[in-house]
Amino acid sequence: MRPTTRSKNKRHKQGDDIDITSELLRKIHITGDVSDDEINVLYKITKPVCQGCRVNTKDNPNCFCGLIPPPNGNRKLGLWQKTSEILQAIGPDPTIDLRSSAESPAGLTNLGATCYANSILQCLYMNKSFCGGIFSVEPDLLKQQPVLDQLARLFAQLHASKRAFIDSSPFVKTLEIDNGVQQDSHEFLTLLLSLLERCLSHSKVSKARTIVQDLFRGSVSHVTKCSQCEQDSEASSNLEDFYELELNVKGLKSLVESLDDYLSVEELHGDNQYFCESCKTRVNATRSIKLRTLPPVLNFQLKRCVFVPKTTTKKKITSAFSFPGELDMRQRLSEPTRVESTYDLSAVLIHKGTAVNSGHYIAHIKDENTGQWWEFDDEHVSNLGRHPFGEGSSTSTSKPVKTEPAVNLSSTEQARTVANGDHMEIVQQESCEPTSGSQAEIFSSSDAYMLMYNLRRSRNDGGASPMVCDDDHKEKEGDIVSLHDGVSLPSHLGEEVKTLNDLYVDACEQFKLKKDMELSCISERRQEVRSVLSEAPVRSPNELYYWISSDWLRQWADNVTAPVLDNSSIQCIHGKVPMSKVSSMKRLSAIAWTQLCSKYNGGPELSSHDHCKDCLMDVARTLVSADSYRDRRTIMKQIAEDVLAGRCEDGAYFVSKAWLQQWLKRKILDAPTEADAGPTVSIRCPHGELMPEQAVGAKRLLVPENLWLFLYGDATTVKPDDSMDCSTFPLDSRRCSQCSDELSEVACMEDSLRMVRLKQRQNHEKLATGKSLALFPDCKYYLVPSSWLLIWRNYINASGKNVASSVKPEILDGAIDLLKCEKHSLLVERPPDLVWRRGSIFQKSPATDGLTVITENDWKCFCEEWGGIEGKGISARIEFSSAAGSNLNGSFEEMPRGEEDLIHLDEDNDENETRVPRMRTSPEICEICIGERESLELMRKLSYCNEDVYVYFVRGKEAPKSILQASETTFDPDRRVSKRSRKTNSGNQISLKVSGSTSVYQLKMMIWESFGVVKENQILHKGTRVIDDESATLADKNIFPGDKLWVTDSEIHENRDIADELSGEKMDMQHTEGGFHGTLLTTNTSSQVV
Repeated sequence: MRPTTRSKNKRHKQGDDIDITSELLRKIHITGDVSDDEINVLYKITKPVCQGCRVNTKDNPNCFCGLIPPPNGNRKLGLWQKTSEILQAIGPDPTIDLRSSAESPAGLTNLGATCYANSILQCLYMNKSFCGGIFSVEPDLLKQQPVLDQLARLFAQLHASKRAFIDSSPFVKTLEIDNGVQQDSHEFLTLLLSLLERCLSHSKVSKARTIVQDLFRGSVSHVTKCSQCEQDSEASSNLEDFYELELNVKGLKSLVESLDDYLSVEELHGDNQYFCESCKTRVNATRSIKLRTLPPVLNFQLKRCVFVPKTTTKKKITSAFSFPGELDMRQRLSEPTRVESTYDLSAVLIHKGTAVNSGHYIAHIKDENTGQWWEFDDEHVSNLGRHPFGEGSSTSTSKPVKTEPAVNLSSTEQARTVANGDHMEIVQQESCEPTSGSQAEIFSSSDAYMLMYNLRRSRNDGGASPMVCDDDHKEKEGDIVSLHDGVSLPSHLGEEVKTLNDLYVDACEQFKLKKDMELSCISERRQEVRSVLSEAPVRSPNELYYWISSDWLRQWADNVTAPVLDNSSIQCIHGKVPMSKVSSMKRLSAIAWTQLCSKYNGGPELSSHDHCKDCLMDVARTLVSADSYRDRRTIMKQIAEDVLAGRCEDGAYFVSKAWLQQWLKRKILDAPTEADAGPTVSIRCPHGELMPEQAVGAKRLLVPENLWLFLYGDATTVKPDDSMDCSTFPLDSRRCSQCSDELSEVACMEDSLRMVRLKQRQNHEKLATGKSLALFPDCKYYLVPSSWLLIWRNYINASGKNVASSVKPEILDGAIDLLKCEKHSLLVERPPDLVWRRGSIFQKSPATDGLTVITENDWKCFCEEWGGIEGKGISARIEFSSAAGSNLNGSFEEMPRGEEDLIHLDEDNDENETRVPRMRTSPEICEICIGERESLELMRKLSYCNEDVYVYFVRGKEAPKSILQASETTFDPDRRVSKRSRKTNSGNQISLKVSGSTSVYQLKMMIWESFGVVKENQILHKGTRVIDDESATLADKNIFPGDKLWVTDSEIHENRDIADELSGEKMDMQHTEGGFHGTLLTTNTSSQVV
């Protein structure tokens, strides 16, 4: 039969242990003695050694589970953390930056947005001739030219450093470039070559002095030919230098087509006719560009960035563009030549991304020595094999094309199949010169931005190196150090790189030593912890053992550096081990204790003989006392329930009714707590006597003497020094006469105040209830502050508990004075607007107006009740003005005089529509002071910062009425408004954080980011008003916090990426006159140090 394992891992219930422990303690209290067996049970020594627990069990001193993770486990912190995470604390590993091999090129650090510069610098360094020319510059000139000096140092480190990538910041700082702004790589190359050409012109070394011109400079001429006399213009013979050819990409598919377009003949006729010096008249002509000479390094700049007039922005062309691995330029030259004119593709500069002023630059460059292609992506350099876009990639395709007889094909007739992306194909060679059955590789890219071709070397000089190296790949000859690839380093640069390499190697070795020491320490500590814990359980009942703090043991097992052994937390005042600390300590074998004590010192030593019997007897005594207290409290609780239910007739002492109710709700504990204090505090008056029952919170009950003695005993036990906390009030205690008199006076005052409030409610019935007041033109009215009237209304209508908290209005005369300006004693508040409603005139917005209209009778009563002066009041009469704004003052003869006239006026609709009621006040309005105040208030409202405005995106040409009303409504700052983006039937709503200084342009950019509507298509409204002028601020447009705006999409302009606009904005803000304005690249002088 299969054995049952159902309850194998079940944890024993603590309730059973508590019952056994309680019985033993009661027995010990009775007998006054404790046996060894009882100690074993009370200290839980008899519990089995635990195995397989998920966590360390507190109620078992023999459980050592969970102190360390499983063999293959780890923890987030401490000794058992992952080794890789522990090693992070000793700092970054410098060996990660070690160059994989001498044949592998080094990368350059990206300083923020310097990928454009890194790509160009790698292209220049990988050009063997240019790099050698820079290294040949004499040291004296390097000291005078900081740019040359830093470039030479950078190239030297790229050449011979042991690091996988080089810090380019010294060179970038020398150029004074802002490394946080993305720039154009073509512009950087053009300006850098120009600067280097000026700097190198001071060199005495012929090779270095003209290295830029010798490698990159070619010449063209712009030829204009008369169609009549067929003679070239005089200017056609002028040669112009070029360092790269800028080729169109838009609408063209290959480099051959772009070259055809570049060299195409333009017809000049009509308004563009040419004035021929020979014919002496304006004639039809042709114009074209002729290639005169080509440089050894031929750069093609692909014009992928074009201007879009419709959106007045620049756009990147991302169509696929093909280019050959070999390029024969013989037929492209203006005059035939026998000089080698075949170029090999040497570098492809790639711009990733769709935006013009953002994205990322990388370079694919061919190593001239090995023929291997490498991808340079800032710090990361990857081998691409024998092809510029990698071998065997998922986007690469390759197929042979059958060899055809030699024919002269134009670019449009050459058959090829090019797919999107970066890849290569083998097709028939595209060349202007006939070839005999040759094949060439054609590559295609949708991101290629610049192409570099190197002139093919003849076999005689193709492999020649300036110097032959020995077997160690290095030899020193004079002041020149030659390395493995034949490029020579000046001795001072070689020594400098050697010093840097030595420092780097030393740092790697130091880190390795530190790492090995750390790993050794961790390994030793882990082995120690596992070894001690394996010896920790006590195997034999009669074996000597020691007690150890669980907290210290856990810290020792968790931390890499263990603390000093500390058992003080489990030691009682008698210097032994109390039973109450069983859950905070573990029982350790003598072997394990000896190992820990000898290594970590500390203490105190608490062995199996150190059980504290004194503490044990105290615990037993406390338990028995607690049993007795719980029994007594249970009985008293029943008596208290009878008292509250009115079933007790032998009450002898007063206690607080509220306190007794709370006392009944508390759980029965082993001893009284602080909550048991003060049974009579709330019924004792400040004079120490019994408070009258009419006072607030003074309700009391009579309890029997035995219950009172129990309550009194608990209260004095908790607070023995506070005799006033538990005053005794027997049945015959007298009420405090002083408190009784005060309560009587208060009651009289409340009765009087109640009558005053009632009378005022009767005198001002409509004002007290807040009802609308119908107004008539023949009556005299008064204006009072609405805020004062609101306080008065709350005061006279207060009842119950609200009476004490109601605020009494201020003197009316003072409130009226605040409505008049000090300079002119005129009114500084505008009178409320009036409206026709159901044939009568009413105040339009009494809830929001600053002034409220009251009758003359109400004013007189207020003066009597609240200290007003009748003659100083602000009187008002109703006048009528035309709707068009004429005859504002009107005349009393033309006004209706009573209710009959009003009814007649209401019936005459046409006349009613042209007459608007208004109030004329005495004193009159002070327009000067009101204008100044409103201007200050407007400035204050518009100087807000980081506040919310709400924008509705409306799908359609017109906004729904609900949105229009919300947009025109004045915002109430106290009203809660949801700030979450939410959808409605007509569109979306979102809240945006803005300031008064935020421009309309910035707001539109936020809306673009939120709703995806380009700013040119946004028609922004506030109510019915269109918000335009992007340079204006929100304050200029009177847009306040909480305003509700709405926007529609005109869909006129095409959508584009917001990153393009953001990067363009950044470029415009920081470089208004060009990307490199203010740097050494745009100065006319060289960087020579004076």
